[in-house]
Order: sequence, then structure tokens, then C-alpha cells
Amino acid sequence: MFLFSKFVWVFGQPLSLAFLFVVLALVAGLVRWRSTSLASSAIAGFILFVTLYTTVGNYLLQGLEGRFVKPQDPASLQCMIVLGGAFENEVNTARHGIELNAGADRFVEALRLAQKYPQARILISGGDGSISGIYEGDAVISARFFPMFGITRERLVEETTSRTTFENAMNTKDLLASQGLSNCLLITSGYHMPRSVGIFRKLGIDVMPWPTDYRTDGRERLGLDFTQPSRNSQNLATAIREWFGLVGYYLAGRTSELYPG
Repeated sequence: MFLFSKFVWVFGQPLSLAFLFVVLALVAGLVRWRSTSLASSAIAGFILFVTLYTTVGNYLLQGLEGRFVKPQDPASLQCMIVLGGAFENEVNTARHGIELNAGADRFVEALRLAQKYPQARILISGGDGSISGIYEGDAVISARFFPMFGITRERLVEETTSRTTFENAMNTKDLLASQGLSNCLLITSGYHMPRSVGIFRKLGIDVMPWPTDYRTDGRERLGLDFTQPSRNSQNLATAIREWFGLVGYYLAGRTSELYPG
């Protein structure tokens, strides 16, 4: 399932689809299937235009981010679960540093809460999600990250083997039981929260959704946008990938709701 999902995404993301239709158009042109070549070229152009020059991706991502609203800080806090996906694992493994990516807010928010609630435990769930499996995961790197800011390693619970969100939840369930922890905050990116909560609910893990790492301002509308094609492309890819996960997990019985909220 892990490898299958990886390969599906390699060819299922918008720019890959556009490339495949370009290749199909070229092949069809070589064998003189003119109508197929023209149709494939048109589809490739349409995908590229929507991906680069419209707000479709931002709009879809905004919908995912709006499913759960972050509540006010609680009066007290026993524990928090931080899902991995915030570190540049390949770079950190090679350079033994702490390089953060676009999902860094997951750990910035966890650090803020850890300093505000000094009694709270921090469970970091995240192994190496690459196909090769040769890199340090977020849980390993976090053991270097948190002590730099005065958070002792004794407060950390490291789940180092998960590669997917489903494995995050499965492995976390066992660790929560062994550590005697319950009713934790679940910290992950806003767009990733619906799928994460759906899996945790299915496994009977009671968590308080704590979304962070927002990519939109919450006021996106469908339309044209020629000013930031790279952002439009990235957000559409992120939204489509998340919807692949929502549908796939629902069909596989890993969640009880298609669109948890």
C-alpha cells in the first residue's frame, strides 16, 4: 500500500499528468493519429493553465483548512501529538542539522505550547517516508530540535517508524497506551487535519484537533491569477494529494467518513 500510494502520486499530480499528455500527443503525432494528438495537447495545455494561472488549488486547499477551527489555548495540557512532515530529512541526514520546510509551523506551534505548558509531554510521530528509507525521520530530528530551546528530551516520546498518516495513528495508539497518555492535542497542517482526524477517530483515539501551517488566507475565490504560478501549482498539488488520501483511506476502510469535520 505504501509503495502503491507513492507511485500513484508520482504520476497523478498535475504537472506529471500534463507531461504524460504531452508525451501522448508526440507519440500520436508520430503515428499520425492527428485527432488524438490534438486532443492530448489540448488537455495538457488545459491542465497547465489551471495549475499555474488559476486559484483552483488555493480554493481547494482553503476548504480543507476550514474543516477544523483551532480553539483557544486550554487551561491545562497533558500531552500533544505532532505529526511529522516539517523537516528536510534528506538534508538533515547528510548535514546533521535542523532544516525546516514549509510545514515548520507544526513544530513551531508545538514548541510554543511546550514552553507554555511545561508539564505537557510531546509525542512526535514521524519516520522516514521516502521510498528508500535511508533518511532520518522527523521524530529523530526532533530529539535535536526541542532541546535547543530548553525542552528536555525526557518530555519527548519518539515514534520513529511510521511512513504514512495511517501508520502515524497506528503507532501512536500503542505509545499513548504504554505512556498512560490520553486526550492529547493533535498538531498538524490545517489541510492535513481532516484525514488525520478521520484516521484517529476510526482507531478510537480521542484527540483535540489543533490545526496549524495554514497556506491560504481563508478568503480565496475561484478565478485567474497570473502573479504567482509556482504557489498556485504547489497548492493545487497539495490539495489533490490530500483528496487522493481522503478518498483512498475511505475506500480502504481506514476512515469512517469521506470528509471528516
